[in-house]
Amino acid sequence: MKIDVHNHAIPENLIEFFASEPDFGIVPTGEYRLGGGPEGDMELTPAFRDADAKLANLERHGLDAAIVSINPPFFHYEVDAGAGAALAAAVNDGLRAMCASRPDRLWWLATVPLQDPHRSAATLEEQKRLGCVGVEIATSTGERRLDDPFFEPFWAAAEELGLPVMLHPAYQHPHPGYPGFELQNAVGNLFETTIAIERLILAGTLDPHPGRRVVIVHSGGFFAYQHGRLRHARRVRSFPDGAPDEPLAYVGQIRFDCLTHDRKALSFLIDQLGAENILLGTDLPCDMASPEPWDELVAAAGAEAARRIAGENAVELFGLRVTETAAAP
Repeated sequence: MKIDVHNHAIPENLIEFFASEPDFGIVPTGEYRLGGGPEGDMELTPAFRDADAKLANLERHGLDAAIVSINPPFFHYEVDAGAGAALAAAVNDGLRAMCASRPDRLWWLATVPLQDPHRSAATLEEQKRLGCVGVEIATSTGERRLDDPFFEPFWAAAEELGLPVMLHPAYQHPHPGYPGFELQNAVGNLFETTIAIERLILAGTLDPHPGRRVVIVHSGGFFAYQHGRLRHARRVRSFPDGAPDEPLAYVGQIRFDCLTHDRKALSFLIDQLGAENILLGTDLPCDMASPEPWDELVAAAGAEAARRIAGENAVELFGLRVTETAAAP
């Protein structure tokens, strides 16, 4: 089975939720449209909100199944914790309902009110009982980075519950070079991702905690291409005591999706980090998704490694129950 671990959903129940919660600044602007969010007007196309349409979209891209997660514009860590918890509950209910209609081919990552780590821990415990296979969070809350000790209750809960944590870039700080060419997406997403994972490594958030497993989307940003520079900087510049010497020692505890948009870059990623540490991730059904994810993966990795990346790695990491009959024809 070919499983997409980086696949977004926007549950239909969010339309009613935002209509009744004006504090979020998001309002329905049509039958399946939301306006006023951080990315402006957004259409909830069928592949975002309907299980059968999502599976049809996967099949058109040569894939069989997906682990779905909420779109980053709906993290909303900037609201108060009570409102954040209400939103997380609505998102989780919607994702769970979507996946319940096709449990052989769809699974879901919980979302949490990360602005309140203790509520986040409680949410994780509840959603694990209800069937989530992991949790998706942003690379920061805007005010705080994920290596801040403030988030320790969240990290401890994810570790205790055995839930992998997927990091998705969000809450980027503006840069004067971004406007005009969509560089906040094309470059900023990778930059934000790189900062998040390298800070987690250097701050010791993952060490000594091998049970804290992290998945990085967008191929891990620049990590695979710049870990040598980070290693060198650790040797010649001033770092806090205890900062590790070898970033690559955390690969395995950290997994990476394969979304590079370039076959040579993907081959390099696999060569640097090992096929056992790569997962198939597409960003479907967003416009920045890889158009031919399976074909690109086979071309870059070969058929045997591609099958491992697209299937076995996800099953092992997320503890999925799959059957041969669940795969698309």
